[in-house]
Formats: sequence, C-alpha cells, structure tokens
Amino acid sequence: MASLDEIKAGLPIGDIAAKLGVDEATARKAVDDALPALLAGMGANATDPAGAASLEKAVKSHDPALVEGGVNLADVDEDDGRKIVHNVFGTNTDQVVRALDAKESKGGGTGDLIGKLLPILAPIVLAFLAKQFSKKSDSSDAAGESSGGGIGDVLGGLLGGGGSGGSGSGAGGGGLGDVLGGLLGGGSGGSGSGGSGGGLGDLLGGLLGGGKR
Repeated sequence: MASLDEIKAGLPIGDIAAKLGVDEATARKAVDDALPALLAGMGANATDPAGAASLEKAVKSHDPALVEGGVNLADVDEDDGRKIVHNVFGTNTDQVVRALDAKESKGGGTGDLIGKLLPILAPIVLAFLAKQFSKKSDSSDAAGESSGGGIGDVLGGLLGGGGSGGSGSGAGGGGLGDVLGGLLGGGSGGSGSGGSGGGLGDLLGGLLGGGKR
C-alpha cells in the first residue's frame, strides 16, 4: 500500500529548500508537518459524499506523470496549488497555515514557511493520488465493484488507517486521528501552554467533524 514515505521519496527536497530559502533539514521538517495536515484535510472532506466526489474530480484532472520518476519542481503549478489548499481547508486556510507556521518557528523555521510550502505540495499530492486512485479504480472495475469511496480508502491507507485497526478502538478514522495526534504533539497535552497545538487540533478537528459545508 502507498505511504507518506513514498510521496516524500519523490520530492526534490534540495530544490524545495532553495525555493523556500531554508536548509534541507528545515525543509524536510516542514514537509513532515505540512504533508500529513494536507492529507488529513483531504481525508476530512472525503468523509462527506459531496466532498469525496469533488476531490475525485480534482484528482482525475491531475496528471500522474508529475510524480513518476521523481518530481521536477519546475513542473509544479503553484497557482493551482493555492486553489487546492483553499478547497481543502476552506475558511480555515489562513488559521491552519498560521498554526503550522507557529509550530515550525519553534523548531527554528522561518515565518510563512508552510504558507509557501503547501501550494508546492498540493499539486504533487493530487498527482500522486491520481496515480494511486487509477490503480484502485482499475482493480475495482476488474473485480466488478463500485469505485465509490475509493478516494477515501486511498487517503486512509496513506494516513495509516488501512483496515488493520491495530489500536482496538478501531473506527474507520483511526489512521486520521493517529496522524493528527502526532501532528499536534501527541495527545497527553502535558505542557499547559498548548496554544498553537490546541488551535491546530481544533481547526483540523472541525474539518474532521463535518468537512467543508
């Protein structure tokens, strides 16, 4: 099954770092935070039938060739990326970006790193999903199954939610919850300061609760 590591493996981290004006370690850390948040937002939208249909349409309009053999940054359409990010996070876009940027700043990142990175990652993610979704659709068609819900399954697999239900509490969104827990600093909320983490949790939790309306 496809994984986040598979997406990351095709990213030209050196070129992304140069474009963002940071070193490779900082760029890699930002990708590690931004990529799951982007996929979690897509996963949240895909829980709603209209959101899933809209996402599938967007995925099908992106060419998997972008991610085949490694991504060439010059081929990434950042204007398209900005539209995708807005479609994923809706009215929460600026707040999600600010919350993730605050997290990066604590780790030595620079302001607006995530705001610049998400529009680069978004078209890459959709091209990767297009590649995975076409494989899934082909296998569903061969088995005579409906392809409905396919995009949610692909996203669930990417986010670690596949049907293995390791943690006993098992509900379908478990993978998404695990990813968000990791993003938000993992659960026990020890350090009373919780500000930006809690804010991001609330924002993404809101998306997960009902998706965009």
